[in-house]
Amino acid sequence: MDQADLTLIKQHLIDPEICIRCNTCEATCPIGAISHDSQNYVVDAEICNWCSACIAPCPTGSIDNYRTVPRSRAYSLAEQLGWESLPTELSREELALTQEPGSAEGVAPVEPVVDVQLPDAATARPVLGAQIPPWSAAHPYTNLYGPKAAVEYVTATVTGNVRVTQAGTEYDTHHIVLDLGSTPFPVLEGQSIGVLPPGLDANGRNHHPRLYSVASPRDGERPGYNNLSLTVKRVLEDHQGNPVRGVASNFLCDLAVGDSVRVVGPFGTSFLMPNHPKSHLVMICTGTGSAPMRAMTEWRRRQRARGKFESGRLMLFFGARTQEELPYFGPLRNLPADFIDINFAYSRTPGQPKTYVQDKMRERSADLAALLADGESYFYVCGLKSMEEGVIEALRDIASAAGLDWASLQIALQRNGRLHLETY
Repeated sequence: MDQADLTLIKQHLIDPEICIRCNTCEATCPIGAISHDSQNYVVDAEICNWCSACIAPCPTGSIDNYRTVPRSRAYSLAEQLGWESLPTELSREELALTQEPGSAEGVAPVEPVVDVQLPDAATARPVLGAQIPPWSAAHPYTNLYGPKAAVEYVTATVTGNVRVTQAGTEYDTHHIVLDLGSTPFPVLEGQSIGVLPPGLDANGRNHHPRLYSVASPRDGERPGYNNLSLTVKRVLEDHQGNPVRGVASNFLCDLAVGDSVRVVGPFGTSFLMPNHPKSHLVMICTGTGSAPMRAMTEWRRRQRARGKFESGRLMLFFGARTQEELPYFGPLRNLPADFIDINFAYSRTPGQPKTYVQDKMRERSADLAALLADGESYFYVCGLKSMEEGVIEALRDIASAAGLDWASLQIALQRNGRLHLETY
């Protein structure tokens, strides 16, 4: 056998037991080494170069795993797709047996797979968002409950389920309040939880968790209570428009007060808001991407009422197909203009031109340029993946028109935790 085939490699793997299938790793990987099917997310050892771009954004840590194996016995994609848990580590003795006869106690050095042909810079997918939180963000707690935690899940009780889009529209979105009882479950604005739907999937296995951003601030949907809220759209078709009934979304939207829900988490360490009261927030979202924005806005509103809110500015760019399909439209209209600057964008209003959030951003280019140049301004983007490119292009154009060097500014936005993307 070729000696190269006996070299031990550090193969990057994803733990299927704690992965919540949020797609962050695949979206973040700049070289396309990560893929998935209906069951698992997997890493191709022939492509992965251990750049580690996917590790920090992973909300659960499931991506931060590896196994030492001979290159010739690297786990294939087919093997990984069939896993329900990670394979056992090979012992030193087992690894020694794979080496050349006579290698005795010596085991070949372990190295990551880096000798592969990588895509050039023009074809590699750029990592655009920050992987670190703002410097003043509160400390987040993660993975307190889940398959590999001391407690596998927490049972929450539904204390509220209200539709927050106009009745009679296709966009059926609900605001759901969950009470955690006496179980400690600290969450910050921008964090997420996993919901475990009841029943089994098509393969006879328990459903894996579905990730939902928390829509309430850190002191609860009702201040001082151990509860939280979610913003959930009922899924009745896939991204291609084919009929499909979302398992978790329909379960949640149909819940009644008093029903029970199994949850895990919390998750997320970077999509967090700054704590210092003079910081500015620019929130850009569509649909249920409004959940973390609602949490951040409500926390700032409560801080203002307590006299702890200073000169920080809030701007919201919120998109939907029509006004009737925009969640929380009524409550948003009741917020004072001197507290938050709201810009709505509708793409399907009859008789009106299509308007997207990036169009509204360009209309406010002077304000956004000033905020881009201000190191105390933080930008948050949440919604469908398709909005990401348009938003980044709008920021680039606004910066360039104002005489700002976008190349260096974008690096600064990433390195200082000022630009956060959470798209799906």
